[in-house]
Parts: sequence; structure tokens; C-alpha cells
Amino acid sequence: MSRAFVKEQEEAEPHAELPDRAISEHPNFVTAEGLAAIETALAQAQHELARAHAAGDRGQIASAGRDLRYWSARRASAQVIAPPTDADKVHFGSTVTIEREDGRRQTFRIVGEDEADPNRGTLSYAAPLARALAGKRVGDVVKAGHGEAEIVTIG
Repeated sequence: MSRAFVKEQEEAEPHAELPDRAISEHPNFVTAEGLAAIETALAQAQHELARAHAAGDRGQIASAGRDLRYWSARRASAQVIAPPTDADKVHFGSTVTIEREDGRRQTFRIVGEDEADPNRGTLSYAAPLARALAGKRVGDVVKAGHGEAEIVTIG
């Protein structure tokens, strides 16, 4: 094998053609905090891209460029939804406590897709549980996973 061929393979760009991050088909509803998080992520991606260019790190350039495209698209499509003004029904931005059939109580705030983290008590409005809760009232029972849950409080 010629050395030129080996060198060419070594210089190949394994990260040059990273696929773009998937963008949800759902509207990009966000809370004010979610918009701030998107703007922080966008600034971080810009910083990472500049740093990668300065270092000449082509793999990092591809990765940071992909993140920058994603966060730019998310910022451009973000629709800030005002906090709910009532606690009669579950809305985007509501904090809802449910009681599952096994007695466990869980509290979630319904937020945008990019800010959702169920382990931290935030649930995407597009998630099945959030969709089941939307428009419901205290005392209503909804499908929650393989069972049911009752809405205990709405805040």
C-alpha cells in the first residue's frame, strides 16, 4: 500500500458529515426560562465553534457546527408561552401533582421539549402524560404509563 494512500485515509474527516440533530415536528413552545436556556446553549455553541476553528479541530468544528445549527433553529422557532393565569385546568406551564395507583405522588411542570427533564420534575408538553393531563382538572383520572393517575393539585 502506498504511503500517500495511508496519509489520505488518516486525513479523512470522520466527523465532517455529522447528521443534523433532529428537530421535533411539534411547535417549539417554551417557557421564559426555556428561552433563556436555548439562548445560553446557542451562545455556548457559538463559543465552541470559534474555539474549534482556532484550534483547527475539524471533528470539533463539525460537532459544534451541528449544535449551532440546532440551537439556531430552536431559537428561531421558539414561541414563549406565558405562565397560566389560573389553576383550574392543566395548561402549558402548569405544575401538576398526580397520585398513581400504587400511591406514589409525582409533581411535574409542563414545559417545552428542550427544557424537559422528568428526573428534575419537568415534562415536555408533547409527552404522552402531559397530553393526557392537558385541559384536565383536580380529581380527573388520566392514563399514566401502564396504569392511571389522579390529578391531586394544579399550580
